[in-house]
Amino acid sequence: MHFLAVTVWAVCCLFCGIHAEIFTSIGQMTDLIFTERELVQSLKEYIQAQESKLETVKNWANKLDVLTRTSTSDPEGFLAHPVNAYKLVKRLNTEWSELESLVLHDPSDGFISNISMHRQYFPDAEDEMGAAKALMRLQDTYHLDSESFSKGKLPGVRYNAFLTVDDCFDMGKTAYNENDYYHSVLWMQQALRQMDAGEESKTSKAEVLDYLSYSVYRMGDLPRAIELTRRLLSIDPSHQRAGGNLRYFEQLLSKELREKGHDEQEPADEKPIQLGTYERPKDYLPEREIYESLCRGEGVKMTSRRLSRLFCRYQDGNRNPRLLLKPMKEEDEWDNPHIVRYLEVLSDEEIEKIKELAKPRLARATVRDPKTGVLITAHYRVSKSAWLEAEEDPVIARVNQRIEDVTALSVDTAELLQVANYGVGGQYEPHYDFSRRPFDSNLKVDGNRLATYLNYKDEPEAFKSLGTGNRVATYLNYMSDVEAGGATVFPDFGAAIKPRKGTAVFWYNLFRSGEGDYRTRHAACPVLVGSKWVSNKWFHERGQEFRRPCGLTEVD
Repeated sequence: MHFLAVTVWAVCCLFCGIHAEIFTSIGQMTDLIFTERELVQSLKEYIQAQESKLETVKNWANKLDVLTRTSTSDPEGFLAHPVNAYKLVKRLNTEWSELESLVLHDPSDGFISNISMHRQYFPDAEDEMGAAKALMRLQDTYHLDSESFSKGKLPGVRYNAFLTVDDCFDMGKTAYNENDYYHSVLWMQQALRQMDAGEESKTSKAEVLDYLSYSVYRMGDLPRAIELTRRLLSIDPSHQRAGGNLRYFEQLLSKELREKGHDEQEPADEKPIQLGTYERPKDYLPEREIYESLCRGEGVKMTSRRLSRLFCRYQDGNRNPRLLLKPMKEEDEWDNPHIVRYLEVLSDEEIEKIKELAKPRLARATVRDPKTGVLITAHYRVSKSAWLEAEEDPVIARVNQRIEDVTALSVDTAELLQVANYGVGGQYEPHYDFSRRPFDSNLKVDGNRLATYLNYKDEPEAFKSLGTGNRVATYLNYMSDVEAGGATVFPDFGAAIKPRKGTAVFWYNLFRSGEGDYRTRHAACPVLVGSKWVSNKWFHERGQEFRRPCGLTEVD
């Protein structure tokens, strides 16, 4: 019982930790692996101490059991021996007290102390919810059914991982509590499927059917909701809520049938619920389908004609002295807008140093509030980031100089090097890197771009405090390969750029006129398998007047 209390106390600590947002960074989550290993070792030491203690008590009890059988058979004769009389007094005065102390001694102190030291770094309830939502996001983006996750059938995985009935039930419950009945149905159905296959669990089948039947009802499928509720009542006839729900569902269905002029109820669909049975509800993102299809590698508009316009070259940064002897390898990723990829821009040693400097400072990545310009966290950006100055380490200064050399843009007014690490299902949904100004009715743009322009809020004050103008260009270093997912996609023109360790991509966000290029709205796809590390350098308008002169037309 005491061990159970300790275990419950330890588990409670998991949900009493500080708000850490650990799930947003795989890099920081790796520390938890070693923390858990240390706790397991501490727990094993506790178990060993308990077993040693019990063995001592057991030996003592067995020895006294034999002795007391003899002594109680002839008490006076036994005590007639003076040694037996002495040892009886000694046992009751000393040895039983020592045994009492042994029993009262708590070998869990070391374990409790260890777990107390680490609990401030444990994930909290919000981390667990965030990780669950991340799996659902991956499920949606990459069209993966719940069984794929449950059985660990993911592309590029190196380790097997499985979800139990209880795991699936908790996933469904997380969605249910967020009124997300679409995902609640998928995960409760998976829990039920594994139960029907004979898997044991702490969760009862009645609990699963209770959540599943109501979630199916909320998805508008009354015949199936009735069938599931009847199955629940066959397992637990006294389930009051199920009885009330069944009567209510049947009344609603009868009303629907009368309104449609049907006499009989159509039988419930016998096909099991799976991905695609119900339509996913629409959300706030207008280009959701295009964005997610690009993440899956579908709908990429790389035609043979466009491919013929893409080239590779050696880039010397307008005859920059540092690149004359060793020019940078440059490849075209897209023709219009022009996006290029630089090869071999970072060595493995430089990457590890940048990660080493950034990791202790990683904090939840933020976005600028379109109204106030203040940095805030947002559910559509799941990663952690840190900002590194050139003065901190020669590697950072060297990388900054290399970026300036190859782009021929000044880094003096650029933002600090931002290092980002994406966590479980880490992503950054479609966004602009530049700040949007109020719409100019005289601006000549085509219909699609105009619709995009008007669809999103202006944020003219986003970079006002920096005093360096708008973000003219983006330079993005890929510091890791990603086994699956994690591409950079551009929904407007259908491009998908995959991460390649040691390479970087570059594009302009503004036309020479200073107007924003709304085609550059882009996104970081959710990381399906792997850990994604990137570093960004955003160039601003100030300081680029002679490096990238203004154009004479409104848009060019």
